[in-house]
Amino acid sequence: MRDLELTPRLRRLADWVPPGARLADIGTDHGYLPVWLRLHGRVASAIACDLREGPLARARETGRAWGADGIDYRLGNGLAVVSPDEADAVVIAGMGGENIAAILARAPWTAGGKHTLLLQPQTRAEVLRAFLAENGYAIRREALVEDRGVLYPVMEAGGGEMSLTLGQLHGGAALLHDPLGERYIIQKIIRLQTAVAGINRSGKGLEKADRLREIITALLSMREEWRRANGS
Repeated sequence: MRDLELTPRLRRLADWVPPGARLADIGTDHGYLPVWLRLHGRVASAIACDLREGPLARARETGRAWGADGIDYRLGNGLAVVSPDEADAVVIAGMGGENIAAILARAPWTAGGKHTLLLQPQTRAEVLRAFLAENGYAIRREALVEDRGVLYPVMEAGGGEMSLTLGQLHGGAALLHDPLGERYIIQKIIRLQTAVAGINRSGKGLEKADRLREIITALLSMREEWRRANGS
């Protein structure tokens, strides 16, 4: 029987799950991550959660199809259906950074320092980084994964303290030695420059344009820092 294959994005998350952890996978969708981890004996147990019945049904079917046991499938909003003592590793992936921040905000126990948080925002990563810095979390490590031509940041966080510069908020908290770091920063700069050009053409939102220019300047500095760190 062929092995269940994970996308590069999910495989990075799987690699970062502490061995023997009790996992809670929030927004599990098809359930590939908890099923793969259980099939490979990487976690002691798993809770697969989703807000909608459709994705949760697909996750159950994935578990049945692959014969994965030790997974509890739960319908619910974020971490509302998980108690702090049921899991020590929490994965929240495949959604916008603002949604991940909202889920964590509704579960302040995640900042207590007892849980490993593995976070993968699809968009608005800067919103998530800002939330973490302002609410008692620290990013322990961050990496970029290319999946179907798109770069995704993956973060390991937990309770703690950190402060981030404007450049780090938008260009990554800990990506100076990531081989994809410069490309990620350049993509951010190009998108922001496009937004500024649109504002200039419309003549509206000039204050926003000034703020975006500040971010661009910070990212240009980050790019130079990345190049020095990597001998470029």
